[in-house]
Amino acid sequence: MPTKTLNDLFIHALSDVYSAEKQLTKALPKLARASTHPGLAAAFTTHLEETHGQIERIDRVVEVSDIKLKRVKCVAMEGLVEEGQEQIDEIEKGAILDAALIAAAQKVEHYEIATYGTLATLAKKLGYTEGMKLLLETLAEEKATDEKLTLLAKQQLSEEEVGK
Repeated sequence: MPTKTLNDLFIHALSDVYSAEKQLTKALPKLARASTHPGLAAAFTTHLEETHGQIERIDRVVEVSDIKLKRVKCVAMEGLVEEGQEQIDEIEKGAILDAALIAAAQKVEHYEIATYGTLATLAKKLGYTEGMKLLLETLAEEKATDEKLTLLAKQQLSEEEVGK
């Protein structure tokens, strides 16, 4: 069905991010296993738990907004996950791979931040006040995860660890 209205756009974007979050639940355990830095592995595990909660929150947005999701596959997340897997396959385990995994994870977070920000704006415009609040909760979690990853990159992966 073609996108003709803001509501259509909202449903499509929400369906797309639902697919993205589902894909992420499969990718995060792989990232955690590939990590050698304990703080990074823990961050991936924590984000997996948050992602499950975010999927539940999307279900609540659907319910309170009285809409139905479409079956779509998020090709953006598919590409980001594939890129992360390529790094796992090509880079030897250690500090360099950890740095690459942080970068890959931050790409995902930035994609999600942009998506949830847009969805919250659309929800507000469409009058989905409860849905907007739920989406803003997820947006805040995604921003916090990005900040944690930045801290890990700065504090734990110093130049001495990764070499030049």
